[in-house]
Amino acid sequence: MNYREKYEQWKSDVFFDMATRNELASLTDEKEIEDRFYRDLEFGTGGLRGVMGAGTNRMNKYTVGKATTGLGRYLLAAYGADVCKERGVVIGYDTRNNSEYFSKTAAHVLSGMGIKVFLHAHARPTPQLSFSVKFWGAVAGIVITASHNPKEYNGYKVYDEFGCQLVPSQAKQVIAYVDAVEDYHSINFDGNDELITVADLTDNLINAVRKQSRYPDKEAKENLQIIYTPLHGTGNVPVQRTLRVEGFTHVDSVPEQVVPDGNFPTVVSPNPEDRRALEMGIAQAKRTGADIVLGTDPDCDRVGVAVKTADGYQLITGNQMGALLMDFVLSNTDLSALHKPAVVKTVVTSELGAEIAKKYGLTVFSTLTGFKFIGEKITQFEQARNENDSTWDYTFVFGYEESYGYLAGTHARDKDAVVSSLLICEMAAYHKAHSKTLLDRMNEIYAELGYYRDALDSFTLKGKDGLEKISSMMADLRSSGSPFEGTAQVIDYSQPVKAEEGFGYLPTSNVLKYILDDGSWIAVRPSGTEPKIKIYYSIKAVDKESAEKKLLETQNTIQTKLGLK
Repeated sequence: MNYREKYEQWKSDVFFDMATRNELASLTDEKEIEDRFYRDLEFGTGGLRGVMGAGTNRMNKYTVGKATTGLGRYLLAAYGADVCKERGVVIGYDTRNNSEYFSKTAAHVLSGMGIKVFLHAHARPTPQLSFSVKFWGAVAGIVITASHNPKEYNGYKVYDEFGCQLVPSQAKQVIAYVDAVEDYHSINFDGNDELITVADLTDNLINAVRKQSRYPDKEAKENLQIIYTPLHGTGNVPVQRTLRVEGFTHVDSVPEQVVPDGNFPTVVSPNPEDRRALEMGIAQAKRTGADIVLGTDPDCDRVGVAVKTADGYQLITGNQMGALLMDFVLSNTDLSALHKPAVVKTVVTSELGAEIAKKYGLTVFSTLTGFKFIGEKITQFEQARNENDSTWDYTFVFGYEESYGYLAGTHARDKDAVVSSLLICEMAAYHKAHSKTLLDRMNEIYAELGYYRDALDSFTLKGKDGLEKISSMMADLRSSGSPFEGTAQVIDYSQPVKAEEGFGYLPTSNVLKYILDDGSWIAVRPSGTEPKIKIYYSIKAVDKESAEKKLLETQNTIQTKLGLK
């Protein structure tokens, strides 16, 4: 059927509820109708992510039901009915509009297929979902979230039995089952309540997070003044509870943003990478003289930070914070007690953190973009140890990506803003006790290892035409060679690229990376979750002024090449 025929079917078929049919009947813009029905919302390697609304290309009860039916059939085939009924699937959700509803939809579909479900009792962080899968020994996990996307979006991510997001080899199998669900009428939305257990593991998560504490100085912690905002999301309870139980007595929250609200009414976007998301927290910090401002995104897997300086409050980038945490964690860990300690970063993350790790003698692994690949490495390390495989037997210490996601410990297999918030506050308390700020320490690291200027440009190109244009841009870059002078190497991750010794090849991915003679690099890739093309820059120079100048030149070169300016 073409998009029009699908639209007419959904609008008239009584299988779809009245609210769905009324919403579709009210549409008058043909382009809008086409966009809702020209394709099925893709269940990709990251699960589902899309604008909420009626239609095959939207997040709604029916597309969630289709994805869950496919996942359920996959699990039954892979594990068998008895194991699925005994071990079950964990389902969590964030504070977005419809997240709880979609989580219950998924619970009903799975339980109706004879699969046990552990449903989170409250909106809680994504890393708590990862933790819960391992805690309950489930065969899989689902979390309903669109992370820090605008309020119109929601999403659906799937986790394996180790609490790690599905990597491409796993997702490919699930996708085949999801794609095979061609008739929405075959979806059973009538659940089995006897197979659904509602529970909360927040205290268990906090206990696991506290094991990563690196700084026990009670007086220093009491001397740090913190402003925290969950940006209307899931972080409020676990982050504040963790900080307080670990001895931070001056933790003030932004009252307007503590309230869970999927409309995110006080921010333009609930993205802690955007300074505007922290403006209310910064304003409160100016009034109270707080040392540090923390903001976690709606599903509390990323955290943004602003630090008090003589000139006001300055944001710390994801790459800077990753390097600072690498420095703090490694300098406060007995590395001699660990077997082959290792850290993991992504290929679009600055090399500064890797240089710090190498200084301490750690092995550094680089993965494709996406924390699921860092989680996969943790699983590989642990399985190798269990199987006495010396090649892959490393001890995971720390992992991070440039987009404000960090993880210390193995309680989760995903970035965790709860443990990150604890470590950031401990780090700030430590440096304050030594008459320094985090930025002071950052400058000391630059003085020792060189100046790095990292940046990200993200361009949104909506709709069918936008996706086609992004595809054309990537094809043009591949066919025309490097647009940069002094290019030492071009890495095309859509082709097989060797991983670290003994780990074979990286999965293919639509990423191009240009490495320059001076150690700087530029990477280009389409977003896996939004209609965006992203350009990453990591400029290495002798000082800030030189780096800023080269960054502007580099941005102009690539944006002109892509027709973006």
